[in-house]
Amino acid sequence: MSRLKDIIARNKLFFLKKKCTPGEISIPRDLVQPSNVLVCLPARQRELTIIRQLLPNLSGAFADSEIYLLASPGSSVYDIFPRKGYRIMTPTSQHLTWSGLPKKSYMASLKERKFDILFDLNLYTNYFAQYVLLSFPEAIRIGKGNHLGSPYYNLEVKTRFLRDEKNIYKSIIATVDRLRHPPQPAAMDETAE
Repeated sequence: MSRLKDIIARNKLFFLKKKCTPGEISIPRDLVQPSNVLVCLPARQRELTIIRQLLPNLSGAFADSEIYLLASPGSSVYDIFPRKGYRIMTPTSQHLTWSGLPKKSYMASLKERKFDILFDLNLYTNYFAQYVLLSFPEAIRIGKGNHLGSPYYNLEVKTRFLRDEKNIYKSIIATVDRLRHPPQPAAMDETAE
């Protein structure tokens, strides 16, 4: 039964990919003033624990934005993540189709929030997150390089770390933070001759 659900989910994603026409983005201009950021969390407990440790880095990168954490269906995030400073969204079985993808009504409620940036922290296949990413073609969709590629992401961050999840997440967050807040050149002392 699980295999059949995967086949149907992949088929729906295939047709959604065909319909997806990404909007134009300008980096770093579009990264500067996002009002709503959606972070797609992974389903595995190990990765969730690592991301929990990096929430201050994520908050620092998007200090002026409202951050929404979207849990994967069936994952328990309320025990791990703090409720203060973040809006945690956990889809229930009522929000999902038979194949595990989000229903149109759930996607409509997500689209009402008008997310400017979607930050995918899944390092493994997650059909739910992929469907959400494809449903926001006008937003900046950030993810790990060499994972899903276009049209899922319009900004991929490649890292030199292959298997160290914590450093992969740190590298992605730090790169986006550097793009949003580029270092200012040192001021020259004009009085010195």
